[in-house]
Amino acid sequence: MSDTLLTGLVVKEQSGFYWVEADDGSITICQLRGKLKEEAQASDIAAIGDRVSFERVETGGIEELRGVIESVEDRHSVLSRSVRTTGKRGAGQAEREHVLIANADQAFFVFAAVQPTPNLRMLDRMLVAGECSDIEHLIIVINKIDLDNNNQIDTTMAPYRKMGYDVLYTSAVEGIGIDELRDLLAGKISVFTGPSGVGKTSLLNRIQPGLGRTVKEISSYSQEGMHTTRDSALVKLENGGYLADTPGIRQMQVWDVEPDELDGYFVDLADYVEHCKFSNCTHTNEPGCAVLEAIEKGEISRTRYENYLHLRDDLKDTYIVY
Repeated sequence: MSDTLLTGLVVKEQSGFYWVEADDGSITICQLRGKLKEEAQASDIAAIGDRVSFERVETGGIEELRGVIESVEDRHSVLSRSVRTTGKRGAGQAEREHVLIANADQAFFVFAAVQPTPNLRMLDRMLVAGECSDIEHLIIVINKIDLDNNNQIDTTMAPYRKMGYDVLYTSAVEGIGIDELRDLLAGKISVFTGPSGVGKTSLLNRIQPGLGRTVKEISSYSQEGMHTTRDSALVKLENGGYLADTPGIRQMQVWDVEPDELDGYFVDLADYVEHCKFSNCTHTNEPGCAVLEAIEKGEISRTRYENYLHLRDDLKDTYIVY
């Protein structure tokens, strides 16, 4: 006999199993109902961050609560990447959606002011992924601000502030910006990611003792074609809310964006696109291109434009029909 239908939050997923936290705080290890498994062939029907309805089932001799997910609620945001599903180690066409996290309220992209200097190509890729995901709040975190003796990072980040992105300066060593970061995380489902060497673990440990190590232990996965082994989880924060590290975003192939659509997700380019002479302008060499004119006037960062071209080329490789 099964219990009555319950609702809860998917806080962990691994190899087809989902740890669902019910409203009373209890954890039930669930699998998808058969009809949902069929739908999951093209995309992840359930992922961390999803709100689901589930039934508990009798298991006999197993201490953990077990259950079956009956349905998944509509998502207000979805951070996804493309995964390659054919060929050796999935080296063929990217054709399946891998949902990194559902229903995230905000995403923190963490870089260092120096040592290493910010990888702006990676940052721009992350911002495009964030814009595609409908995550409401995208925040750029610049750590190691105590090492930026020349204040160069202000100049580097100026275009992003102009675009409307929040830029938060922090120092895990000196405790700069930690209280503000902790307050921003409270009560929200947050993505927290960035390249190695930027002090992300130290930053997390400043927010909550032991948090960096906990996140690091659950954020690794391997990807070989359709055979995915991963241990994705939301970590509950002491002051409310959940945090997830999503390493797959760092070098990911953006999901479901065609090359001709990309300019709409570069927010600084988007304002000029409608003023281009040709509706199908690629912003490379067309006459009457408002984007190119804005770059010449210094209204658009040339670095951002170059990163746009680089990502556009990547997408052209993905969309073979293009």
